[in-house]
Amino acid sequence: MNENILGQLTQLLEQRKSQKKTVSYVASLHAQGINKILEKVGEESIETILAAKDANLSGDNDAVIHETADLWFHTMVMLSHLGTDAKAVLDELNRRFEVSGFEEKSRRPKS
Repeated sequence: MNENILGQLTQLLEQRKSQKKTVSYVASLHAQGINKILEKVGEESIETILAAKDANLSGDNDAVIHETADLWFHTMVMLSHLGTDAKAVLDELNRRFEVSGFEEKSRRPKS
């Protein structure tokens, strides 16, 4: 397993960001803007949920793995568009590692 796949994907996304939108899917998403990127994140979220429901019934995780990869990919495109990356998310997860989920949630600002 490639432990640095998120780092490699982050670099690739940054490279593709500046390519012509006719050559790169990532560049075409960036050119269409945040709303299109968020639409893709939403679409992939729903597809992941549906695949997980199917996997729960069938015991076959292939589709949920595929859809989760699509979701992660499009989420990383979103982060890139916003000027951040997966490392920031991993840092946040690391920060939470020794904290109870209930405790971490109680520390969040109320909205």
